[in-house]
Amino acid sequence: MELSGKVALITGASGGIGESIAVRLASLGMKLLITGRNREKLEQLKEKIEKHGSEAHLITADISAPDTPGRLIEGTIRKFGGLDLLVNNAGLAVSRPIEETDWDDWEQLMAVNARAPFFICQKSISYLRLSSCATIINISSVVGRLGYTHQAAYAASKHALMGFSKVLAREVQPLGIRVHTIAPGGVATEMVKSMRADLDQSELIQPEEIADIVEFLLKHRGNAMIDNIDVRRFNGNPFA
Repeated sequence: MELSGKVALITGASGGIGESIAVRLASLGMKLLITGRNREKLEQLKEKIEKHGSEAHLITADISAPDTPGRLIEGTIRKFGGLDLLVNNAGLAVSRPIEETDWDDWEQLMAVNARAPFFICQKSISYLRLSSCATIINISSVVGRLGYTHQAAYAASKHALMGFSKVLAREVQPLGIRVHTIAPGGVATEMVKSMRADLDQSELIQPEEIADIVEFLLKHRGNAMIDNIDVRRFNGNPFA
């Protein structure tokens, strides 16, 4: 499928997976609305995108704020006039035993990892349904399926995102909107490095490898549909 000129909104774009996806989509000629908390990093990403000859607009935002979903969708439509792809990538993680996880940890993780994607998707549907290649990609985590020690709240938030994605896919399929989830484990991002210092850094998945998967999903528009992709480190446990 030809992606040049199509419009994408990417959350959590100021680093890691989100940045890599943004750069990849820019190389394919897509127009990008990028958002995150770090304006300096977003400005740097905008420059990278423009070097590819693509257009970018940035919005600095707290993804957990109630008005952010509306701001992002409205900003995208106002700037580019439409929306073809939504990538819910913004994520937050906390690593603590259950007994040490407090109310604020739970609230913050749910707000960023589950509530924000829910309402951004909700606000996007009326515009995505007008696209000939409408796609939503929610970046989850293998933790949401497997559950890891000291990551109960994080696992719950990502499990919520995956459950929501299943219902979303059923509701928007009649509108021609495709929904995919990608559930990576052990990607070389600052978040993973801080949470899993025990992992061999040389074995971590590179963010660009997740961008490879996003590109494949966007270009594949045949009769076969891929709902979810689990992505593990090669040296991790097969079929865990």
